[in-house]
Order: sequence, then C-alpha cells, then structure tokens
Amino acid sequence: MSERANASVIPFKVEDEPEDEMAEQGSIENPAERLQLSEAVRMAEAIIFASAEPVSERQLAARLPEGVNIAAAMADLQEIYAKRGVNLVRVGDAWAFRTAGDLAFLMSRDSVQQRKLSRAALEVLAIIAYHQPVTRAEIEDIRGVETSKGTLDTLLETEWVRMRGRRRTPGRPVTYGTTDAFLDHFALEEIRDLPGMEELKGAGLLSTRMPSNFSIPMPPADPEALAEDEDALTDIDLEELGLLTPRVTEE
Repeated sequence: MSERANASVIPFKVEDEPEDEMAEQGSIENPAERLQLSEAVRMAEAIIFASAEPVSERQLAARLPEGVNIAAAMADLQEIYAKRGVNLVRVGDAWAFRTAGDLAFLMSRDSVQQRKLSRAALEVLAIIAYHQPVTRAEIEDIRGVETSKGTLDTLLETEWVRMRGRRRTPGRPVTYGTTDAFLDHFALEEIRDLPGMEELKGAGLLSTRMPSNFSIPMPPADPEALAEDEDALTDIDLEELGLLTPRVTEE
C-alpha cells in the first residue's frame, strides 16, 4: 500500500468543545450584543473623560442604555487603556482616568503643592485610615497626645477625611473616616490596599525592631458601612456640626 493510502486511513479524533465554552463564545460573538457593548464602552469613555471626579458605576448605569453590562464595559475599556499613557483605574466604587504609573515622573515638574500637611496631621490621617471609624478621643489615645481641632479641620478641608457618624457612647462623639478622594490621591483601589507592616518596614517607615506584639489594624472591607456601635449623622447632627444651614421655621 502506498504512503498516500496509509495516510488516508490514519484515524484522528476531534475533541468536543465544552458546551459552556461554546455558549460563552457564542454570546461574545453575537453581533448585536457586541455592537451594544462597544457603543457602551465609547459612551462610558466619554462620560469618565469629561468628569472632573471619579464616576461611580451607579452613575454610569443611569446614563448608559438600559441592560448594558457595566462590569463588562469597564473591563473592556480598562483593557483598551492598559498599555497607554493614561490608564483607567478604579477608585472605590468609581472609575477615573489617571496618568500611567511609570510616567508619573513626567508630571512631577508641573505639580503644585497646594498644602503641606504637618507631621501631626499626617499622624492623624494615618490613624483615621487604619482605625476608621475612629473618634477624636480614640485618636488622642493612640497618639498619646492631644489632637487639636485645627488639625482635624485641615484634614476635612483636604476632603481626604469626613465625619461619618456618631459613636453610641456617652456624649455621642463624632466618628471620622476616609473618602474616595483619599483613595484617589494615594492611588488606592480600596482602603484595604493600604500597606501592611512588612511593606511599611521595607519602605523604612517602621523600625525593624518593633515589639513582638505590635500589629497594624486591618481597615474595614466596606468603609462606607456603619459599625455596630455607630449611628449615621442626622440633619440635626449636621446642623450642630455646622455642616448644614439651620432650617428657619415660619411663624
């Protein structure tokens, strides 16, 4: 028998493609769905680009066509910008365009330092970030010294810190926490991306001879959620704190 004849009888097996994978590919290749997603990506790109602040997924859902898969659209847009000079980054539950990390040095010459925080303010900011929700008295207990109202006011003015609630203890002290602006400024996707003890030691920010029982607290998974011993701020609270103009009752 010739070589050609032998080749014609060599058996081969075609492996069946998994149904789930075929279904997934079918969904991706659906022209109508792909067109809708591509248009949603373009629209999301325009919305985020034109916004001075990070845009939340809730805001995107309200402005994009109904039924659009927001997560899929953002994943596509993030991939498009992954290797560009500008990246799409997540800030809490919102999205924003930011200069690629490896090109940040190009912007350093043009940056303007609007406010330089004191050492006390930086200490208080770090305590709030890691221990939130935390009260002024708790901050002072951790620092071992009194914390002035001016220091907290400065942090509130930066919009990196906010008054988030009241502790259910005598006097109902105000609790403080960080904001999305804090995450954005320090290039954090979520509060749990804060550096841990080993990272801080590696950066020279902590002594390598710390006590064996020393630990750094883990920030809450959801900094927006109220703690069990914390109440949300009411309009009356906001008025007392000077954050809301008192209502004038007509006689």
